[in-house]
Amino acid sequence: MAKHQFQTEIGQLLKLMTHSLYSNKEIFIRELVSNSSDAIDKFNYIKLTDEKFKDENWSGKININLDDKDNSLTIGDNGIGMNEQDLMDNLGTIAKSGTKSFIESLTGDAKKDSNLIGQFGVGFYSVFMVAEHVDVITKKAGEEQAYKFSTDGTGEFEITPVTKEEHGTVIYIKLKDEEKEFLSKWRVEEVVKKYSNHIAYPIMMHFNEEVTEGEGDDAVTKTVKKSEQVNSATALWTLPKATLKKEDYIEFYKSLAHGDDEPLTYLHNKVEGANEFTTLFYIPKKAPMDLYRADYQSHVKLYVKRVFITDDDKELIPTYLRFVHGIIDSEDLPLNVSREILQENRILANIKQNATKKILQAIKKLKGEDAENFTKEYNKVIKEGIFQDHLNKELLLDIVKYKSSTEEGTVSFADYISRGDSEKKEIYYIIGEDEQVLRNSPLLEAYKKANIEVLIMDDKEIDEIVTPMIGTYKEWTLKDITTIDAPDSKTEEEREEISKEFKSLTDKIKEVLGEDVKEVKTTTRLTSSPSCVVKDSSDPMAGMAHMFAQMGQAVPEIPLILELNPEHAMIQKLDKLENSDMFDDMAWILLDSAKLAEGLEPKDKSAFASRVAKVATEAI
Repeated sequence: MAKHQFQTEIGQLLKLMTHSLYSNKEIFIRELVSNSSDAIDKFNYIKLTDEKFKDENWSGKININLDDKDNSLTIGDNGIGMNEQDLMDNLGTIAKSGTKSFIESLTGDAKKDSNLIGQFGVGFYSVFMVAEHVDVITKKAGEEQAYKFSTDGTGEFEITPVTKEEHGTVIYIKLKDEEKEFLSKWRVEEVVKKYSNHIAYPIMMHFNEEVTEGEGDDAVTKTVKKSEQVNSATALWTLPKATLKKEDYIEFYKSLAHGDDEPLTYLHNKVEGANEFTTLFYIPKKAPMDLYRADYQSHVKLYVKRVFITDDDKELIPTYLRFVHGIIDSEDLPLNVSREILQENRILANIKQNATKKILQAIKKLKGEDAENFTKEYNKVIKEGIFQDHLNKELLLDIVKYKSSTEEGTVSFADYISRGDSEKKEIYYIIGEDEQVLRNSPLLEAYKKANIEVLIMDDKEIDEIVTPMIGTYKEWTLKDITTIDAPDSKTEEEREEISKEFKSLTDKIKEVLGEDVKEVKTTTRLTSSPSCVVKDSSDPMAGMAHMFAQMGQAVPEIPLILELNPEHAMIQKLDKLENSDMFDDMAWILLDSAKLAEGLEPKDKSAFASRVAKVATEAI
């Protein structure tokens, strides 16, 4: 017998399970039944692919035993089982699928938190919401020695060698006195039908029932053990769509996603021809917590002829669709397909291509609140797709949305061009980190005056990489307003005349600012601000910035051009100012305040504050 301490994170988790997450205790049945189904899937696969097990007379099943005399509930399976190391890795230490992530993601809302349990692969520990003590008796297929894992969930566990005839796992749960509802046949059957009805193996419930034999004084009441199958045990995706209702799909999704939420949408397709396969995909309403983690968990399971192959292959669908839950079932792949073969297999490549297009088409069809919900949760990963998936670029461009300078909510490129100038065919945008800074940018002033819509792209980190590579959408060219001339009612001759009029001023300011700006010039793009800064689109580094960002390297600083509004009173007064010290301070204030308006940092914050105070004092 060996005693062990639970890892720190597991200890925290056990404390949460026993003292906090009480809003939805029934989910422990869902989680343990799901684990049993996974274990049977894994043995089913090796039985068909490993010569050692091919002759075994076996069919997968899950047993739930209710014992009201012992106040215990037992859930067992004849799946692959575990050895001592598996018990240590899976139950005693942090799971790779994210015990730590689960703890970090807790919201404080017990109902929401209990829905996270299955999503983070920590489902086994949910048993401690109802258990006084737990024994896990298990034997791994192909090994002689069985083991018992025992704990009361208070910080320690024991692993003991035991004897067990059949491979698989049995979880014995000694219930707390207040949890006797889970000894009721009707209650447990209700939970199984709610969460696990479409588990593809029979779930047999064994329970005690009082039966009266004889009549009158001769009547004798006996307790007999009865057994019933409590699930439909059909692989839902194999059934014809015409025989399935929306409720069937939703219930299957809940068992697949380990939660109570309904999906945003789902799509079920059977393809016949050169390759035959079935897919069933769901788009969750809420993005998974690990969506932006490098070690995210895949939510798509691969089957071959209804035999489970893997749920841990991130190549089944593109990484930008990693939020999708579902099933791929191929009739053509070999059962003994390896991970290496999967990566290079043409059949799977065809399935992936077909599935991706179907998923994107389903997303494109979303309307109203569903479409808004999708944008809120997944817009950023769709932008990843634009960068990664050139084959489906047009579909992705139909789906992606942005904030707008003229419209409420978010708009698509199609929305934009429906309102745009069909002769110019230009889509204007501005990129930055802060939506409000972008909306208040002086660079928008001329566009607002001309009533021209500008897309507000405030996911700077990804927008700076993705947007330049889009280039065009349906023959409309994307234009960064920080690198182009603004709309203007003045003629070229009028602009040149203004430039000449203020040339001595712009030359003088350039002399003061030196290398901190590439150029100082007048502009007609401003209506209320005295100055703004823009990038020099002709600078070679401006073109290379996109390349540096793609490679994940620091983007070189692009020289800025300071533009002045010749109609602003400050510029007109500055043109006549004779105090050289005051002139220098004002030149720097014009540059630094223009930078701040674009969310950029002044070169010297202390000097900026000092100059503002000095000028303000002079003005009083």
